[in-house]
Amino acid sequence: MKWNKYFISITMLMCSICATAADSISVVDTLNSKYEQRMLRKQKAWASLVPTHFVIQNAGNMGVVSMGLGWSYGKRHQWETDLLFGYIPKHQSTRGKLTSTLKGNYIPWHLNINSKADLNKTCKWSFEPLTVSLYINTVYGHEFWKSQPGRYPDKYYEFMSTKFRLNLALGQRITFDIPKRKRLMHNRITLFYEVGTCDLYVRSMFQSSIPLKDVLGLSIGLKFYNL
Repeated sequence: MKWNKYFISITMLMCSICATAADSISVVDTLNSKYEQRMLRKQKAWASLVPTHFVIQNAGNMGVVSMGLGWSYGKRHQWETDLLFGYIPKHQSTRGKLTSTLKGNYIPWHLNINSKADLNKTCKWSFEPLTVSLYINTVYGHEFWKSQPGRYPDKYYEFMSTKFRLNLALGQRITFDIPKRKRLMHNRITLFYEVGTCDLYVRSMFQSSIPLKDVLGLSIGLKFYNL
């Protein structure tokens, strides 16, 4: 009888130890899971800061040439943000000037344009029939001002300044997906054009009856995607 009681006590003790160990493992697993989830969120946040593409663009009220980088996001990568720096030659001024531009793009549609023979293959060509761009840019130099100088009559330029320009552009794109075996630094290249104007040109059109063709400008560029 004594041996039976002793055996029962030992058995109950072992069961309690196993249960406690199981509970401890469960708690540790839960803690590790929360830690890993938190780390994954942080890694994802840092990864989102890596540029997805590089841009080179001609004209567009940014300078003769502008270069920069950008980020695409959204479920279909239909949104983009670009940061560009450009150069304006001196022409009739005393020196050339630098510009910077913060640009937002919206691409609502994405169409594959492969031939029927390539339908079963990886997409190589695609077409975006419409892009909408809204951007603000500035020119660096003492000749340009943020608020109206005192030498002009009161409210002569109203809310306008020569330091910052608000631009709107519409355009189209065609994209080539580089085959995987031929990729070095980029996975696709996009050729685009835009037709746009800025707030100053629109204001001048209404005040001075300037023709629409003199208000609009053509811009072309390339985008090199690495993500």
